[in-house]
This record gives sequence, C-alpha cells and structure tokens, in this order.
Amino acid sequence: MLAFFTYCSVLFIPIIIATIVIYGTIKNVPTFEAFVEGSKEGVSIVLSILPFLIGMLVAIYMFRASGAMDILVNLFSPLFTLFGIPKEVAPLAFVKSISGTASLGLVSELIAKYGPDSLIGRLASTIQGSSDTTLFIITVYFGSVGIKKIGDSLKVGLLADFLGILTSVFFVYIFFY
Repeated sequence: MLAFFTYCSVLFIPIIIATIVIYGTIKNVPTFEAFVEGSKEGVSIVLSILPFLIGMLVAIYMFRASGAMDILVNLFSPLFTLFGIPKEVAPLAFVKSISGTASLGLVSELIAKYGPDSLIGRLASTIQGSSDTTLFIITVYFGSVGIKKIGDSLKVGLLADFLGILTSVFFVYIFFY
C-alpha cells in the first residue's frame, strides 16, 4: 500500500501540469504565453515584497542577537510554567509569530538536542504547525499592497497564535503524557 501511495504522489504533479496544458489547448488558450505572463507577474510580486522581507529578516536577527529574546523569555517564564510550557520551548512561542524559517530552525535545534519523542520535541513540532507567521504576513504582504490599518488583523492574528500554542500544549499532554 505504501508503494502505491508513493507511486501516486510521484505522478501527481506531472498529471496536474499535463491536465492544465491539455485543457488550455482544448480551450485554444496559448498555454506557453500564459505561463510566461504569469512568470512575469510572479517576478514583479517578488520584487515588491523583497524590501519588506529583508527588513523583517534584519529585525528578527537583531531581536535574537541583542538578547531581547532571552529577556522576553525570562520575563514570561512564570506564565509559561503556569501553562506547562518548558522554558526551552518558550523562544519558539515568540518567534513563531514572526518568522516561519526562524521557528523551523528553533524546532530543528530542539529536536536535535532533546529528540523528537521528548516532551520538548513533541511540543515544538506541534507548535510549529499550530498557526501562521502573523507579523511576517502583516509586514510583508500587507506592506506590499499598501494596507496601513493593521490593528484588528494584528490583534486577531496574535490571539490565534496564542490559542494555537495553548491548544498545542493541551493536545500534546492529552495524547502523549
């Protein structure tokens, strides 16, 4: 059964591409030209997002390198203990809302150090999949299209991140401990 699903997954993307090309040809759509136009739009989107992306990455690096992350973790340590979150996972709770790549790096470090089947490894993995990168989305995507009023989006996004972390902790303890 595993071999069947592996075989199907390998064929899935080529079948989708072939289906799109065949459908476009049947409908007399110039598929290659449409592809090129879409690529041009993609490049322009990347160029419009790039300054916001660079700014966000620099801010994340400065946040971690300055020691502000450690101060924040120590400040909120009693709150994390109250909710059953180990101190080692606390930085992930902050970085997850900022950058998916940075949080993935933290998860990788935690799993390498504590193992994937440890409480810390399971919590880190579950938190990583629990929510999206709210601040990154607001900074990069909202900024690239010129949205200035982000107050409500920020509040709801951070609330969703917080609830995602609490839900992750709840389910890890329910299912594994």
